Amino acid sequence: MKALVPLAQTIAARLIARKETIAIAESSTGGLVAAALLSVPGASAYFLGGAVVYTKSARAALLGITDKDMEGVRAATEAYSLMIARRVRERHGATWGLGETGATGPTGNRYGDPAGHTCIAVAGPSEKAVTLRTGSADRVANMDAFAKRALDLLIEAIPAK
Repeated sequence: MKALVPLAQTIAARLIARKETIAIAESSTGGLVAAALLSVPGASAYFLGGAVVYTKSARAALLGITDKDMEGVRAATEAYSLMIARRVRERHGATWGLGETGATGPTGNRYGDPAGHTCIAVAGPSEKAVTLRTGSADRVANMDAFAKRALDLLIEAIPAK
């Protein structure tokens, strides 16, 4: 977590300077992205909320994503991460939304993705989605790597003012 704080501080400074807000929907990072962003004093100026969307029932309850919405979309893909980023942004009325989904390990997921696979997306004034594969089955190390990549993606997406 300590390694994530400097990244979160950069994001916080940018959001505050731009008077913008963010909401987070994360899965395999288990809340680390939100925790990093909330570790910065003054987080209430930019952080609107978020959720750990770890199951189908959580996806429906927290993001309102139905089976019909999922037609033609597979979880743990860039398309799905973008869908949840857009939805969490919309539901919170935020400037930016971040969506993360993957397989931390020690095994892969039911869709055939290996441990160490995640897809992360940012939705807002600009949109971007990326896939990261660490090649590792270490669950905790993957959670850290996924959270770091998510924060790096926010830095890439949110321009300095």
